[in-house]
Amino acid sequence: MLRRLLDRFHPLFDQGGKLERLYPLYEAMDTFLYTPGEVTRSDAHVRDALDLKRMMSTVIVALIPCIFMAFWNTGYQANLAMQQMGIEAAEGWRGLVMSQLQLGYSPSDFLSCLVHGGLYFLPAYIVTMAIGGTWELIFSLVRKHEINEGFLVTGMLFPLTLPPTIPLWQVALGISFGIVIGKEIFGGTGKNFLNPALTARAFLYFAYPAQISGDAVWVALDGYTGATALGRMAIADPATGLQTLVSPEAGEVPISWMSAFLGTISGSMGETSTLACMIGAAILIGAGIGSWRIMAGVLAGGMVLSTLLYFVPSETNAMFNVPPWWHLVIGGYAFGLVFMATDPVSASMTNTGKWVYGILIGVMTILIRVVNPAFPEGIMLAILFGNVFAPTIDYFVVQANVKRRMARYAT
Repeated sequence: MLRRLLDRFHPLFDQGGKLERLYPLYEAMDTFLYTPGEVTRSDAHVRDALDLKRMMSTVIVALIPCIFMAFWNTGYQANLAMQQMGIEAAEGWRGLVMSQLQLGYSPSDFLSCLVHGGLYFLPAYIVTMAIGGTWELIFSLVRKHEINEGFLVTGMLFPLTLPPTIPLWQVALGISFGIVIGKEIFGGTGKNFLNPALTARAFLYFAYPAQISGDAVWVALDGYTGATALGRMAIADPATGLQTLVSPEAGEVPISWMSAFLGTISGSMGETSTLACMIGAAILIGAGIGSWRIMAGVLAGGMVLSTLLYFVPSETNAMFNVPPWWHLVIGGYAFGLVFMATDPVSASMTNTGKWVYGILIGVMTILIRVVNPAFPEGIMLAILFGNVFAPTIDYFVVQANVKRRMARYAT
């Protein structure tokens, strides 16, 4: 019935129809529900049976563990904050949550955490999809081409990189900047040299730093603030080192390596769990979508430099005292390594270039984190830096291959 209904409306949107200019909107709905029925009539160069839609769908599947943590951990952190503050009266769902906590329910009650976390994540996601999708539609109508499925991934990645209580108008402004300035003005999907989701977050990072970084990125309720693990280390006393996290002062929640690995700490909604990111990495590598070379390069570059800096004594900067294995589990290192650095459009294309590109990002991440703790979350800026240099890296790799082949077959 649905197929017949779409076919009935097709002439209205087809060339010469009354709604011809709105064909991209019809095409997006049709191909989202069904596999396109058209086939190539002439000779074609087929590289892979995996089309763009299936690729984007696989990335969404790989993001499911991070999405789950965005719901559960966000609610868990909010419940902990409410319990610590001892709120006696609250309206709506928060009032129900607080009454449960006062009756002896655990802050980690599964359903309570999921629903409470959804109250933070879903509004940001809906605003992202609505505003970003509108921009995609506008540009597709102007250029008279189909709406690309790549926005489904961008629209999911962007809210996962945001703190839970960011104002929704900033979400709308950020995704608008990322889609328009980071992608569409360069020609759209496949022609952008910057990751749109990271471009959107970088804009908010510099335009509204108080809502993105610092000691107030987590505001579960009025009067409750708390810095992320990286934010706490950036301003910590170098003499105490990791004790700032493991055995903090009164009023701050202690953070163990395992809790940081599992993701039961405060931070951006989808970036806290290294375990969830590892599951996503296994899916992407197994499906042949995410480049294991880029992931390994980021990991190698970051771990080698962080190990070297760990043995450099510093009396003024506590970040020098962070062991390399801690860098893996705090901040968005794992999330950026798996889902952002491997963006097939803005990353290097050659196999050798992927190694260089990944190592560059890993090194830059640790440099920004440790040497310049004013920007404690280095992975975002490092990936954008790598995006800018990716075409140059591929150029030199290709030229080197050309020179070797010319020398090999010269007569």
